[in-house]
Amino acid sequence: MSAVKRRTWATWSAAILGLGMLAGCASGGGGQAAGDGQLTLGFSQVGAESGWRTANTQSIQEAAAAAGVDLKFSDAQQKQENQIKAIRSFIQQRVDVIAFSPVVESGWDTVLKEAKTANIPVILTDRAVDSADTTLYKTFLGSDFVAEGRKSGDWLVKEFGAATGPVRIVELQGTTGSAPANDRKAGFAEVIGKDPKFQVVASQTGEFTRSKGKEVMEAFLKSQGKIDVLYAHNDDMALGAIEAIEGAGLKPGTDIKIVSVDGVRDALQALADGKINFVVECNPLLGTQLMDLAKKVAAGEPVPPRVETEETVFDQQAAKAALPQRKY
Repeated sequence: MSAVKRRTWATWSAAILGLGMLAGCASGGGGQAAGDGQLTLGFSQVGAESGWRTANTQSIQEAAAAAGVDLKFSDAQQKQENQIKAIRSFIQQRVDVIAFSPVVESGWDTVLKEAKTANIPVILTDRAVDSADTTLYKTFLGSDFVAEGRKSGDWLVKEFGAATGPVRIVELQGTTGSAPANDRKAGFAEVIGKDPKFQVVASQTGEFTRSKGKEVMEAFLKSQGKIDVLYAHNDDMALGAIEAIEGAGLKPGTDIKIVSVDGVRDALQALADGKINFVVECNPLLGTQLMDLAKKVAAGEPVPPRVETEETVFDQQAAKAALPQRKY
């Protein structure tokens, strides 16, 4: 081949390659869009504030590996600004699907509109957002937090049904502004509000952490006098509160009844030991369902606007039965 022909062939080949690269960018540039058949999922996690969250992260990572999904994982360390940065990074990387568990409910419209403009579908996991524009995400996967609050209230009403005097309750709330904190509080208040003998005498955030739960419970014990019941929005705060109660010379589960939400192994053990009285389950093992949804939305298949997980409740007997097989 002559030098002129070789130059002509090289120029033509480069042009074809350039067009191919442009076409790849225009189509999305993620795993499936790039033509390698592998779905790329960008996932922004709230953080690692509790045993529940750790189990949730592990479930997602293991399910991604099993499903052959390229998972780009980001830990927001409980800061909304970190999640927004992560989502924008996923958009720049042209992932196929974005999923995240929102730290708080508000303030997401701008970044979600950016994802929509980039034609990248979004899945909400575990926690919802309060956006009026439901076209900004494809589906929500997680629990009914209001129902969890109601279940906690139902147990309390049954447990103290024969009580004649006031039932003094302290409440350890989750992260301020988060969907589980808002909804678990609302569901609980809805049920106990039907009987004036149930009085929430103090309610404060424990930030879903064991250390903060202990700290706030210590303050409650000093300021509130007699406390009949502790309602904790998650198990880690309840476990921290147990340390505070025992530190004050009281017996958790007896002197102060405790109801909490999640169902992690440590809480079920405390329930089996009589230190907690009732636990409402919130299932963190969402990984397999998330991978299934991600593949469907990436393929343009219809999905339900809301997918809820199956959950139960535990008394002492149920906790003892569940502990040997508990995965988290």
